[in-house]
Amino acid sequence: MADKLTHIDSSGTARMVDVGGKEDTERFASACGTIAMKAETLDMILSGQARKGDVLATARIAGIMAAKKTSDLIPLCHPLALTQVTVDIEEDRELPGLSVTATARLKGKTGVEMEALTACSVALLTVYDMAKAVDRGMMIGNVRVSEKSGGKSGHWKSGSSG
Repeated sequence: MADKLTHIDSSGTARMVDVGGKEDTERFASACGTIAMKAETLDMILSGQARKGDVLATARIAGIMAAKKTSDLIPLCHPLALTQVTVDIEEDRELPGLSVTATARLKGKTGVEMEALTACSVALLTVYDMAKAVDRGMMIGNVRVSEKSGGKSGHWKSGSSG
């Protein structure tokens, strides 16, 4: 297993992967997650009536800012010159709650999965923070990479093999 972990050297020591010899390629990653809440909480957020302000706009901005700070938060991540980050938030009446999808892009030597995951996670945490006064029982879940492309591993999508 250790020979497959790129952040562990042959002696078991953690290290930052040397990507200097890799070719620059277009890289993309998407991550998604959900936050379940009371129906009344969802209605409050969607109507813009939260006391702390516009929950959805704030969560989008927080997610984008977080993606740009990923290497400061996650040990051994490379600082990346992201070319695009998006955070999309949609209502999900079946939860009830919100579904967040974050994407990150760049042309570079390493992937952007961690940036997409960080953006998604922080957007969800921001929703919780802004609405916790009325619903402490909200539940964040299902955070995962849903798609990635670029580099020698090529394209991968959740539900596909690989």
